[in-house]
Amino acid sequence: MPNILGPRGAYTPPLVPPPLSAGTGGTLETIPPRPPERVQRQRGRAFPVARKLRAGHTVAMMSLLLDIAYLAGLVAISPVWLYRMIRHGRYRQDIAQRFGGVPVLYGLQPTIWVHGVSLGEVNATRTLVEELHRQLPDYRVVVSTTTETGMAAAQKLFAPAHQVFRWPLDFSFAVGRALDRIRPALVVLMEGEVWPNFLSACNRRNVPAVVVNGRMSADKGYPRYRLLGPLARRLFNRLAALGVQDESYAERFRSLGVAPGKIHVTGMLKFDTAPASGQVAGADALSEALGLAGSDRLIVAGGTGPGEEDILLDVFSRLRKKHPAARLAVVPRKPERFDEVARRIRDAGFPLVRRTERPDGAAGDVSRDAILLGDTMGELRKCYALASCVFVGRSLVPMGGSDMIEAAALGKPTCFGPHTFNFPQADELAASGCRRVADARELEQTLDAWLSDPAAADQAGQQAQQYIRTRQGATRRNVEMICRVLGRTPAVAPGAIATDEIQAGMNTDQRR
Repeated sequence: MPNILGPRGAYTPPLVPPPLSAGTGGTLETIPPRPPERVQRQRGRAFPVARKLRAGHTVAMMSLLLDIAYLAGLVAISPVWLYRMIRHGRYRQDIAQRFGGVPVLYGLQPTIWVHGVSLGEVNATRTLVEELHRQLPDYRVVVSTTTETGMAAAQKLFAPAHQVFRWPLDFSFAVGRALDRIRPALVVLMEGEVWPNFLSACNRRNVPAVVVNGRMSADKGYPRYRLLGPLARRLFNRLAALGVQDESYAERFRSLGVAPGKIHVTGMLKFDTAPASGQVAGADALSEALGLAGSDRLIVAGGTGPGEEDILLDVFSRLRKKHPAARLAVVPRKPERFDEVARRIRDAGFPLVRRTERPDGAAGDVSRDAILLGDTMGELRKCYALASCVFVGRSLVPMGGSDMIEAAALGKPTCFGPHTFNFPQADELAASGCRRVADARELEQTLDAWLSDPAAADQAGQQAQQYIRTRQGATRRNVEMICRVLGRTPAVAPGAIATDEIQAGMNTDQRR
């Protein structure tokens, strides 16, 4: 036995550990010396406070640099903001909330904060918020959004049952103030709303943040994050979990260095938020208010963008000569364009009927030559329900497309243009009953074919609707992911609640 006692009996570890006997008749084994890299790691543990201070200093410096960059960007685009504020009345409301002055939440009830940047993302949260409330009734759910259209949709969908407010700008003081007022137990970010100062503030407060319905475009988002290199990896690894729409998105996040264990393929929420049926509440009242007759063949152009209305009016003027029963309803994507589109319709020589001038129950005849302008928020689905065929806008012009799932889920024959980079599912829809048109000529040919052959049009719509049904289920998978981040076992039966993992284990043992 070697001497391992130093002066005064103090213990001095030997450089090489002594051999240990394996017992009578056994072999002798030697405990291997500690690897050098492990020694280095252990030495580093002698100064945990210093390391934490250095890390905190680095985070503070990064936040300061980001604040400076944000301020410079805000100054640079301030003329655009001022123009839109004066011309269109945008950005005037909730300015305090944009700088963190969100409502203060009192009480001990834990909070889940759900964020969707604009109209499409907010609409996609509907089934998610409902399922969270159902499975986690001990949590309150609050919803934030960024844009005017998103705010209008959130108020309509969730208030007053759920608190609705503006998402703060990503200044460190603004996001910190907002988090301290909401005090969330979890933050749910829709699609790609990942902001560095916000995630850093969440990490400092030990608030887990997850992404649901995550996506990253191959031609824009992915190349930009690749340029960031380690910064992108660090940003996304601050998330507790990342639920993406399909495997192609998962692979892009993995290639950026996101930990594979954080990534989950959960599907696309928009398939769940578009009920696959042909009935929409309020559609009959809308039809009467707009003066539609049972024999009318209504073409609905939904979510249109600048430059498309002129194309549609030109196409419709030719279709009307062949199909006298055809009517056209135009629903622009942005509310600030309602008046502009109204002027374009009048300038093209068509009578105009605005929905705001014909509320439910309105009396009086409506010209059958009139173009119908949907200048209200939240009624596009009603318009789709009345349609004989649908064109989904912002796709003949390079704007990325509008949501085509809603029309397809209603079983309506649906077409869209070539520019749908914001909706990768457009390719699958185009192979499943919907039609992609290259230009105005193909748009006219497609609408003409559907108006001429209603049976073929109905078959195309039913095929697309069936495709929507096969892609549903993302809400359940995303809520399961969220429950596990919160330490809950997701509900098994419909209508049941999620349970604490310990309680779930006890229940399992009792069943055994």
